[in-house]
Amino acid sequence: MATLDPRTRLLLEAPIAPTLLRLAFPNVLVMVAQASVGLIETYFIGKLGTDALAGMALVFPVVMLMQMTSAGAVGGGIASSIARALGAQRRDDADALALHAVVVATGFGLAFTVALLVGGPWLYARMGGEGASLAAALRYSHWVFAGAVLVWIFNALAAVIRGTGNMAVPARVTVGGVFFLVPVSPLLIFGWGPVPALGIAGGAIALLLYYLVGTLALVAYLRSTNSVLKLRVEGVRLQWPLFRDILRIGLVSSIATVCVNLSIGVATALSGHFGSGAIAGYGTGARLEYLLVPLVFGLGAPLLAMVGTCMGAGQRERALRATWVGVAMAFAMAEVVGLAAALFPRPWLQLFGSDAAMLEAGTQYLRTVGPFYGFFGVGLILYFASQGAGRLLWPVLGNLARLAVAALGGWLALQWGGALVHVFAAQALALVVYAVVIAGAIAGGAWFGPVSWPRSTAGLMRRLEAS
Repeated sequence: MATLDPRTRLLLEAPIAPTLLRLAFPNVLVMVAQASVGLIETYFIGKLGTDALAGMALVFPVVMLMQMTSAGAVGGGIASSIARALGAQRRDDADALALHAVVVATGFGLAFTVALLVGGPWLYARMGGEGASLAAALRYSHWVFAGAVLVWIFNALAAVIRGTGNMAVPARVTVGGVFFLVPVSPLLIFGWGPVPALGIAGGAIALLLYYLVGTLALVAYLRSTNSVLKLRVEGVRLQWPLFRDILRIGLVSSIATVCVNLSIGVATALSGHFGSGAIAGYGTGARLEYLLVPLVFGLGAPLLAMVGTCMGAGQRERALRATWVGVAMAFAMAEVVGLAAALFPRPWLQLFGSDAAMLEAGTQYLRTVGPFYGFFGVGLILYFASQGAGRLLWPVLGNLARLAVAALGGWLALQWGGALVHVFAAQALALVVYAVVIAGAIAGGAWFGPVSWPRSTAGLMRRLEAS
């Protein structure tokens, strides 16, 4: 153990709860900053009117699919592979994985570009877009996905760094990028002086500039002497086993990510039966659910690194103990956000517009689904822990179950003449099913044998203190 990097030793030996909190703080900061990128953009685009806001709501689930796949699914596979390599003291493989991660990200980014430039018009029309809202969606989508490779490489490099246990560098880069975006986004959307007003396309272009600057900063760090790993091309031979190590987790994780975004996409399409105001209201309300993804990811990334490193070192019991500590933290964080949104929905919604139909639909969504956000946090944190463990069957099944309940429940609500609130009730039930399926399986021994639930709140607190 004397040859271990201090960050690796921390993940293997330090007390679990304090270590997770310490590592999560900068990572939550980076995720809040990254989520703020989308919120800033939505705020300014909302000034263009309800059609622009509805158009962005149509594209947003697909943008988040790309973001969650690149940062959470494939990014999780990258971080897990590096953490396990470092835990097993395979330093050369860990270095080589950095370049393999960039190659994988480039391929996926190009695939997203082709798919959305060709299939975007069909997709957004099927989601309920028409007229001015569809035109706005296409204008925004074409620009964003033309630069998809930038998004993918940025998130791949951030995952490489997080896999070493370093959460601070991605945090600094992302927070710095937000300060860049705050003036650039409105400048390009509304124009000023010699800069023309580009409208909704300006928001997309500002977003791509943000990822370009961030990517250059992360490359510079990985080429520096401060990095645990070194990103280099010279002397590195591309090897299928290293690609496979990333993709066996990343591709399976992508199924879960697709299901999350399909659930949102299905709800968007179902909301479309009640008009563009309902689409805008649901899309605006659901942004809070999307905000939970980076918040929980802020905790999930260090948990993934800890679980993966412990797995590489053969410390299975510590990996499981860390998982349940993470579950308690994630539930509390997500539930607080959900209850606050359910009690005070208007302040959130009014950040993005004042249209009466949008406010009504958004309020119904937050009051119906918000109180169940804690279950979303549980399912999501177990997804990240499962990535670290390399055991992804049950997170995938849990997400499939969520999609089935959300889609079938919402469809039945429409068939039986239900109101919009009944569509949202199906989304709430789907979150409960999602968490129970994954947590129940892991507690029942899906990883390594029976683990059991903490028997009581007192028992859970003793576990937290012991960790």
